[in-house]
Amino acid sequence: MAESLDPDPPHACPPVSAPIRIGDKWTAKIIRCLEHGPRRFTEIQRPLGGITPKVLTASLRAMERDGLLARTAYDEIPPRVEYELTDLGRSLLEPLNAGCEWSRRHLPELMRARAAWQATS
Repeated sequence: MAESLDPDPPHACPPVSAPIRIGDKWTAKIIRCLEHGPRRFTEIQRPLGGITPKVLTASLRAMERDGLLARTAYDEIPPRVEYELTDLGRSLLEPLNAGCEWSRRHLPELMRARAAWQATS
C-alpha cells in the first residue's frame, strides 16, 4: 500500500487561487498574442479563432486584475485601447516555452499512448 500523501506538502501552491487558471484555455494563448508587443482587442481576437468577445473581455480583465497585462486607453476618436504584457506577464513566457518544448519532444509518444489506450477501451 502506498504511503499517505501529506495534506500540506512543502511544495504545494499557496491556498489562494492560482494566477493562471489551469483549466483556462485562453490565458496562455493571449500571452502568446501579446509576446511581441501591445495589441488591440481585435488583433488579439483574430488569431484566437473561437473566442467570443465576452470571453476575451473577461479573460483580459482577469489578466489585468492579476497584474499580467496592462490596459491603455487612448483619448482618441474613435477610442483606441491596447493591451500589453507586464513584466509579471512576460515572466510566464519561460514556463510556456518549456511546456511547448516538452510537447514538441513528447507529442508522438503521447499520441501513441492515447491510441493504445483507446484500442483497449
